Amino acid sequence: MADGADQLFAQLAEDLQPRGAKLSKMFGMPCLKDPNGKAFVGLHEGELVVRLHRDSPEHAEALALAGAHLFDPMGGRPMKDWVCLPRATSAHWLPLTEAARAQPR
Repeated sequence: MADGADQLFAQLAEDLQPRGAKLSKMFGMPCLKDPNGKAFVGLHEGELVVRLHRDSPEHAEALALAGAHLFDPMGGRPMKDWVCLPRATSAHWLPLTEAARAQPR
């Protein structure tokens, strides 16, 4: 994956697994799921994809980051609660991942 994004994702997984996150797959991408089996973060084409409620301040914060955009894995139908964060925003990955994990699904 581009620019070490896979290593950053692996570190996120390592940090969150002791708190109940489980490494899994979603849409063919590596993801983390909560203890109830609900995905809250993944890695797609070198970008972190986080599930944040579209009306939350964290969602607005994530979309305001340079290069961030809604997740659109099929093209033409973006998933409005999922935000893609490029590698250049990696300083924000852990806090936004923790926010995604904390939001009810």
